[in-house]
Amino acid sequence: MSVQVKSSTRTSGRGPSSSIRLGTGVGRSGFSSLSMGTANRMGLGSGRRSMIGSSYRSGSGYTGSLMGQGFGYGSGGNITSATAAMLAAASTQKIEIDRSVLPVRAQEKEQIKTLNNRFASLIDKVRYLEQHNKVLDAQWRTLQERSTATSNVDAMFEAYINGLKNQLEGLGTDKLRLNGELQQMQALVEDFKVKYEQEITNRTQVENEFVVVKKDVDDAYLAKVELEAKLEGLQDEINFLKEVFSEELRQLEAQIRDTSLYVEVDTRRNLDINGLIADVRAQYDAIAAKSRADAEDFYKVKFADLTSMTGKTDDEMRLMKGEMNDLNRQIQRINAEIAALKKQRAQLEAAIADAEGRGEVDIREAKETIARLENDLQLAKQEMAKHVREYQELMNVKLALDIEIATYRKLLEGEECRLNNISIASSGLGVGGGGGGIGGAGLLGFSTGGGSMSYSTSGGSMSLASTGAMQLESSSMKRSF
Repeated sequence: MSVQVKSSTRTSGRGPSSSIRLGTGVGRSGFSSLSMGTANRMGLGSGRRSMIGSSYRSGSGYTGSLMGQGFGYGSGGNITSATAAMLAAASTQKIEIDRSVLPVRAQEKEQIKTLNNRFASLIDKVRYLEQHNKVLDAQWRTLQERSTATSNVDAMFEAYINGLKNQLEGLGTDKLRLNGELQQMQALVEDFKVKYEQEITNRTQVENEFVVVKKDVDDAYLAKVELEAKLEGLQDEINFLKEVFSEELRQLEAQIRDTSLYVEVDTRRNLDINGLIADVRAQYDAIAAKSRADAEDFYKVKFADLTSMTGKTDDEMRLMKGEMNDLNRQIQRINAEIAALKKQRAQLEAAIADAEGRGEVDIREAKETIARLENDLQLAKQEMAKHVREYQELMNVKLALDIEIATYRKLLEGEECRLNNISIASSGLGVGGGGGGIGGAGLLGFSTGGGSMSYSTSGGSMSLASTGAMQLESSSMKRSF
C-alpha cells in the first residue's frame, strides 16, 4: 500500500487556501493511496462557467472524479511508515458514513447549481446594465449639449425679440412724432381754411358790393344815356325850334311883305308898318333870345350835372376797377396759396398714409416674427420638457438598476457569508477509503481554509466553490461598478 500526499497553496482574492482530498480505491499496484491536493476557484469569470463536479485545477496537480471513479496524482512525496501503517489499518476497516447527510448534500448541490446559474445570469445582466449605463451616460451628455445649444438659441431669440421691440418702440416714437406733425399741419390747414373761408366771404362781400356798384354804374350809365338822349332831343328840339322860328320868321316876313303890299294899297290911313314890324321882330327876337338863353342855360346846367355825375361815376368806376383788380390779384394769390396748401396737404396725407402703411406692415411683420419666435420657443420648451422627461425616466431606470445591483451585491455578499460559514463549519473534516491512483468504491473530500469543498460518491461527484472564486468575482464586479 502506498500513500501519496499532494499539497499546494494558491493565492486568490483574500489569501492562500488549501484543500485535502482523501480517496479510497484500488490502484494499479493493488494498494490504497491517499491523495492530497489544493482546491482552486470555480471558473466563473469572463463569460465562462464550469459545471460542478466536472474538473478542478490545482497549483501542483490535477484531480477529477466521474461517476464515483477518482484519479489523482501529484508532486508530493511519500509519507512515513507509521502514517502508512495507520492508513493501511484504516483501509482494512469498513468505513461507515452517515447516510442522512446525503440528501442535504444533494440539496446543497442543486442549490449551488441554481446559484451558479443565477450568478452567471447576474454577471451577464451586470455587463448588460454597464453597457446600458454607458449608453445612458452618452445620451445624458448629448442632452446636456442639446440643452446648452437650446439655451444659446433662447438667448438669440431673446436678443432678436428685444431688437424687434426696440424697432417697435422706435416706430411708435416716429408715429407719435408724425402724429404731432400731422396735428400741426392739420391746425395749419384749418387756419388756412379759415382764412380761405374769410377771403371767400370778403370776396363775396366785394362781389356783392361790385354788383351793387355795377348796378349803380349801370343806372348812372342809363341815366347818362337817357340824359344824352334827352340832350339830343333838346338839341333836336332847339334845332326844330330854330327852324320853326326861322320858318315863322320867314312867314312873318312874308306876311309882312304881304301886309306891306296891302298897306301900300290902303293909303287912307297913315300907319307905321316898319315900326310895327320892328316891334314884332324885336319881340320875337327877344322871345327867341330868351328861349335860346333858357335852353342854353338848361342845357349847360344839365350838361354840367351830367358831366360831374359822369366824372364821379368814372372815378368810382376807376376805383372799383382798381379794387376789383386788387381783389382779383388777392384771389389769384389766395388760390395759388390754397393750391400749394392742397398739394402740401396731399403730400402730407400721402406721407402719413405711407408711414402708416409701412408702420402697419412693420408691426404686422414684427407680430408675425414674435408669434413665430414664440411658437419656436414653445416648441423648444416642449422638446426640452420631453428631453427632461426622458432624462427623468433614464434617471429612474438608472436608479432602479442601481437598486437592483445593490440588491444583487447584498445577495452575493450574503451568499458569500453563508458559504464562508459552511466552509468554516466543514473545515478540518476528511474521510478517505481505498487507495491507488484509480478509486473504485467512492471518494469523499472536504476542503479547509475557505478554498473549496468537494465530495464524490459511487453515484456521482459534487464540488462547492467558496470564498476564493466568489470573492474574486465580487471584487472584479465592484471594480466594474
